[in-house]
Amino acid sequence: MLRDSFGRVATDLRVSLTDKCNLRCTYCMPPEGLDWLPNPQLLTADEIVRLVTIGVERLGITEVRYTGGEPLLRRELADVVARTTALTPRPQVSLTTNGIGLARLAGALADAGLDRVNISLDTLDPGTFKRLAHRDRHADVIAGLAAADEAGLRPVKVNAVLMRGVNDHEAVPLLRWCLDQGYELRFIEQMPLDAQHGWSREGMVTADEILDLLSASFDLAADDLEERGSAPAERFLVNGGPARVGVIGSVTRPFCGSCDRVRLTADGQVRNCLFATEESDLKTPMRAGASDDELAERWVAAVARKRAGHGIDDPSFLQPARPMSAIGG
Repeated sequence: MLRDSFGRVATDLRVSLTDKCNLRCTYCMPPEGLDWLPNPQLLTADEIVRLVTIGVERLGITEVRYTGGEPLLRRELADVVARTTALTPRPQVSLTTNGIGLARLAGALADAGLDRVNISLDTLDPGTFKRLAHRDRHADVIAGLAAADEAGLRPVKVNAVLMRGVNDHEAVPLLRWCLDQGYELRFIEQMPLDAQHGWSREGMVTADEILDLLSASFDLAADDLEERGSAPAERFLVNGGPARVGVIGSVTRPFCGSCDRVRLTADGQVRNCLFATEESDLKTPMRAGASDDELAERWVAAVARKRAGHGIDDPSFLQPARPMSAIGG
């Protein structure tokens, strides 16, 4: 198993398929974009599947989440999903995406065995979307959400980041809209993972503030804490249920003590945390001829060094050099 020195066992693998993205969300990257990884540095589809297979068949991984950048930009995505869902034991396979292109691909991904999707949508207003993402693609995201629902990729989860003075007034409208559509909304505190290093605690809308905004219009009741397990979102029943809303307080309500996640970057590095400053290379030994046993041993050793927490509240905290798009959420 992928066990760290604090007794936590990693069973949830987040795999970044690319660092490229077709949006330029202000909390992630600058309007001009970033210097993308050269293609030879990216894991091939076969290399991705090989490492995922080692994780599932040898190391106890039970859930695989494909991320980016934007994973829909990876042309082999449906094939990678199909090969992942064919593994024994079969892991749960999900996707985190901005939804652009999902209207075209949702059916093929469902046919490949994809279980569900998380789609980012920070605003219901196309103008605000364009200002945030520097692209006029709001309608494409809405279409992607509908296509995912139609294809049976449920529950369709919506991820929203609120920014002070930008879209924090949309907390209630976003939840109301998601309830009407049958989507499960999850608000996420803005994290210090932007390429510009412009994050500030003062500018972040906290979990407490989000709950205060929602409680003014909805009756929220904490869901069963035992059911939450290691899930990052605190879930609340809305108006008695069964609908729920989630709040991920990564900064102010960290859940490091129950974390069961490990990450694999698009260039084959193991990361134990979004905020890790160290990585462990699997790509280089794999390309040098390492066996599956050797790669598994390296992976076990990497996770054993996982730290107790992300340390954002520690005065010595340093923001990771890699931004979110290069890490994989």
